[in-house]
Amino acid sequence: MTSISFYGAAGTVTGSCSLVEAGDARFLVDCGMFQGNKTVRALNEQDLPFAAGEVDFVILTHAHIDHSGLLPKLTKHGFRGRVYCTAPTADLLQFMLRDSANIQRSDAERKNRKLRRAGEPDIEPVYSMDDVEGLLGQLATADYEEWFSPHDAIEVRFWNAGHMLGSASAEVKIAEPGKSNKLRMLFSGDIGPEEKAFHPEPDAPEGFDYLICESTYG
Repeated sequence: MTSISFYGAAGTVTGSCSLVEAGDARFLVDCGMFQGNKTVRALNEQDLPFAAGEVDFVILTHAHIDHSGLLPKLTKHGFRGRVYCTAPTADLLQFMLRDSANIQRSDAERKNRKLRRAGEPDIEPVYSMDDVEGLLGQLATADYEEWFSPHDAIEVRFWNAGHMLGSASAEVKIAEPGKSNKLRMLFSGDIGPEEKAFHPEPDAPEGFDYLICESTYG
C-alpha cells in the first residue's frame, strides 16, 4: 500500500515537502524552506518530522528555495541518498543553496548576539556550507520525458512545468504487491503561466490515478 504525508505547503504556501511510502521505499518530493513571517520561518528550525536517514531518495521539481531550501538540512541529519532533478535545476542549486547557507549563518549570528545579551545559549544555523556541499554531491540529473528508476519498484520521469529554468512535474509509477497495474501519480510542482516569452508551455500526459497539486494551482 502506498501512502503520502504532507509536511509542507499545507496550511501555508511554502515549505513544499511530501513523503511517499511505498512498500520498502520512502522518498520525498521536494524539501522546501518555509518563507514568510517570523512564525512561518520558525518552522525551519524545528526537528524534521521524519527520520532523514530513512529517506531513500528525493525527487526535486525545481530550484526555488520553498521547494529545495531544506535539502541541506536533510543531509545534515543523515540523508545519504540521491536527489533527482533536471540538469538546469542542479546548476541553479549550486548558487541558490550556497547563498541560502550564508543567510542561515548570518541570521544565526544576529540572533546569537541578542541571546548572549540575554544570557541565553547560542543557536546553530539551520545548516552550514558543509551541509550544502554534501548535498550538492548527492545530485543526480535526468532529462525531460526520460524514465529512470531510483528504486526497483519505482519509475519516474520529468515533464516540463513551464515555471522557471529546469522546472518539472514528476510522473511516478509504483509497482504495488498483488496488483497488475502500476499506481500512476503526477506531482505538479509549480506550474508556469501561459504565453511566456522564454519557456515552453507546461506538458504532461493523462490518465493518472492521483494528481498532487498545491492549492495555489488547484
